[in-house]
Amino acid sequence: MIQKQTHLLYFLLALSCLSLNSCREKETPESPIIVKYLALGDSYTIGQGVDTLDRWPNQLRAKLISNGIDVQKTDIIAQTGWRTSNLLNALGNNALDGYNLISLLIGVNNEFWGEPFDIFQSEFDSLLNIAIDLVGKDRLFIVSIPDYGVTPFGSNNSENIAENIDMYNNYIQERCSNEGLTYINITEISRQLGDSEGALASDNLHPSGSQYAQWVNQMLPVVLGLIND
Repeated sequence: MIQKQTHLLYFLLALSCLSLNSCREKETPESPIIVKYLALGDSYTIGQGVDTLDRWPNQLRAKLISNGIDVQKTDIIAQTGWRTSNLLNALGNNALDGYNLISLLIGVNNEFWGEPFDIFQSEFDSLLNIAIDLVGKDRLFIVSIPDYGVTPFGSNNSENIAENIDMYNNYIQERCSNEGLTYINITEISRQLGDSEGALASDNLHPSGSQYAQWVNQMLPVVLGLIND
């Protein structure tokens, strides 16, 4: 009798293990996070002077994919020379549905052309509001304006340019702080690299692909945090 009970116990244990293994085999891995990314900006975002894949939004896309993110769409609305007004006009002429991650980097051309600062402030705020309406505050990140005064193009007026860029970035950072938005400072990278070998594109003004790669290394952990929250 005891022997039969022992055999029955072994049989039940084996059946339980088979059942557990069967359940495990049916388990599927978690679905990857899906991202549909829109990058807004000017020459820095469109990557003036570099190959398409070297544009920083495209480098960011590649890094996200390598971290297991399913980036289904990466669109760029940006042109060389655009001020905040140009970007606002462009957004009014584009269908913007379906994104869940947006970046914004704008303002250097407002500074370069000496537009009244209050115009920049008003139009930048409008751009923020549009982006927030599209994806919310938790999926929006703002990138600081690099300092072109460290390039050969701006070297004759480097101190004044630096002062102006700081004024613009201070306003951008303050707005982000007040709105609870993510602000990523790449300005110091541009200043540290300056016009050192490999830091600039062939026009000696815009960043090279390798400088953009350093920007992306700065952005990546922050953006992953936004996506994974």
